[in-house]
Amino acid sequence: MRTTVGIIGAGPAGLLLARLLHNAGIDSVVLESRDRAYVEQRQRAGILEQGTVDVLRSAGAGERMDREGLRHDGIELRYDRRRHRIDFPGLTGGRSVTVYAQTEVVKDLVALQLREGGPLLFETEALAVEGADTDRPRVRFTRRGGRDGEAGRESVLECQYVVGCDGFWGVSRAAVPAAVSRVFERTYPFGWLGILADVPPSHDELVYARSERGFALLSMRSPAVSRLYLQVPAGTDAAAWSDGAVWDELERRLETAPDDDWVLNRGPVTAKSVTPMRSYVHEPMRYGRLFLAGDAAHIVPPTGAKGLNLAVGDVVTFARAFVHFRETGDPALLDAYSGTCLRRVWQAERFSYAMTTMLHRSPDATPFDDRIQRARLDRIATSRAAEQDLAECYTGFSFD
Repeated sequence: MRTTVGIIGAGPAGLLLARLLHNAGIDSVVLESRDRAYVEQRQRAGILEQGTVDVLRSAGAGERMDREGLRHDGIELRYDRRRHRIDFPGLTGGRSVTVYAQTEVVKDLVALQLREGGPLLFETEALAVEGADTDRPRVRFTRRGGRDGEAGRESVLECQYVVGCDGFWGVSRAAVPAAVSRVFERTYPFGWLGILADVPPSHDELVYARSERGFALLSMRSPAVSRLYLQVPAGTDAAAWSDGAVWDELERRLETAPDDDWVLNRGPVTAKSVTPMRSYVHEPMRYGRLFLAGDAAHIVPPTGAKGLNLAVGDVVTFARAFVHFRETGDPALLDAYSGTCLRRVWQAERFSYAMTTMLHRSPDATPFDDRIQRARLDRIATSRAAEQDLAECYTGFSFD
């Protein structure tokens, strides 16, 4: 099997890249180890930056997002029983974010790829990327599905370029020699206990709350489904928390002033899980003709809502560079891919780290640490410059 661009992974990054290349008349093949049902049900991010929304629309994948997504023009910070709203459009010249779950983005892109795009092979496990430093890289793979006789048989996808969108545990990053790799990471001593609940959201925008008991977040998936999170110690078993205990703890951490009539809406919990928190960057994001994108190259704690959006920035950068190369023969943008992406990645890492350390209470926090957190929140609440920095970072870094 041959193609121009081999794409490993059918998450939002790999699928969007395939769509962008298809629209530019460039062929690709997408290899995905899981089946379609699993891919379309993976619960991940739900906040789309302005740039991500614009890219999905221009790629022809925004119709349902525009119909069902929820535009948000701000977030609320809550601490010491105080509430402070950040007005995104007023601080950024009109930018906003959209609540539209990653599962829905993936469903839209899968449908487009199967209807109009090149091969999208589910249940196809990439085993290794070979020859990344040559002009003929290859991806060895096996299929669990497919036509009779294909299941279990090892095959090869010959490419001109390979883009690894296969996440932290995929094979792509392993093809970059250790001698040229640098890794930067931080693991946090807490995670997020998240629930999905069949109840209308308790607020019409996201609420980020810092309390002496730890962090809490009010989010949503739709006007009828709430997504809520609690900071818990690393390694917590979600089953150790009863539904009632989760609601009670949310109530405590989101407490407002006595004269505030805000209430927490409670309802049936339909899903419960714990998300670990870490920051991770692999440099470089390119080796020869292998390009890393999304979680294959970087991970951010979810506090800044950056993971999916960073992945979109990566594949937009690659697609623009590759189209430029095809049209002009000039490889300068491809050669600059890693540096271009990493500038955006490190800004997102900075913002996500700042939000995480401002809002979460470390298990070894001192009174000094607590006062610093409050001072950082007070600065945002009283300084337009600090507010503007948060709003600009939250609504998204340029893809240019």
